[in-house]
Amino acid sequence: MTSTRVDAVDGLATRTLVTLRFFDDPAAPRIHLLLYVPNAVAQPAPVFLGLNYLGNASLESDPTLPLTDRWIRPAPEAGIVSNRATEATRGSHVSRWPLAMALRRGYAVATFFYGDIEEDHFDGWKNGLRGYLIRRDGRTGVKPDEWGALGAWGWGLSRALDYLETNPKVDARRVAVMGHSRHGKAALWAGAQDERFALVISNNSGEGGASLARRDFGETIAYSIEHAAFRYCENFRRFIGRAAELPFDQHLLMALIAPRPLYVASATLDDLSDPRGEFLSAVHAAPVYRLFGYEGLGITEYPAPDHPVGRRIGYHLRTGQHDTTSYDWQQYLAFADRHFKTTAARPGVPPR
Repeated sequence: MTSTRVDAVDGLATRTLVTLRFFDDPAAPRIHLLLYVPNAVAQPAPVFLGLNYLGNASLESDPTLPLTDRWIRPAPEAGIVSNRATEATRGSHVSRWPLAMALRRGYAVATFFYGDIEEDHFDGWKNGLRGYLIRRDGRTGVKPDEWGALGAWGWGLSRALDYLETNPKVDARRVAVMGHSRHGKAALWAGAQDERFALVISNNSGEGGASLARRDFGETIAYSIEHAAFRYCENFRRFIGRAAELPFDQHLLMALIAPRPLYVASATLDDLSDPRGEFLSAVHAAPVYRLFGYEGLGITEYPAPDHPVGRRIGYHLRTGQHDTTSYDWQQYLAFADRHFKTTAARPGVPPR
């Protein structure tokens, strides 16, 4: 633990910064986890856990939060200069992390900068977890069937959950893993891989996330490979222009989360993420939920915007663009309320 503030977010939370190390080597990657625990909750609090895009300081304007010194994708509107955070980055993503809303509902919030695990560019693996492990094995490159950045980021989410299991202030049996865009892809993968996550949320995750690849719409396989091949295993490249030949599609990834609650969200102006394809994945994951005795989505007709639907699988189509908004969070909190209730879940099997 590197710092604690007991009156964070206008006194609503105790905020801690924790450095998570995974190897004895001091040069190995590490995670700087930011955790907010509501002060008004006496019992261990359920948690929303996700990656952030611009470093922990982007969640608040508090000058005591350290800026990340890691590489960041270009975002001049958020104060990113030469791929580094500046003082102007502070609080730049407050809208995506409505901390007060979650804290007042009794939820803790945990997050870390995804660049702690791996930088988000073609050579990013060299400076991150994958590069560290490859060099430790005496190799110089990534094998074609090895994990990509999405797998590495998902691995990091599981390591954050390892820490949450040691913190008595939170209920690690009620952790919702969530993510927006490429982080939504990573959240789905983390949820499928790690059954300790009690609830999984995908926000505008698109190709490689919630949308069906076989629809070949919006962010296609070719588009994904062209601008971000490093996020996938190299073998994914074989299916450019051959989506129909894939031995799986994304509804099967989502079905791996069953019987745990799953929420998928889209936006009306986010054609690149293929909102209809995201909805159809949720529809076609439902049969596996039925095997466990749960009704999945409960509908097959595409819903109107701003009308949340679903049972064990939730879905909404928000009016607006590719983003995470307070409206999205309102639906996620309501969904978590419904499924977490007051009874802690056994790992992998939340309460009915």
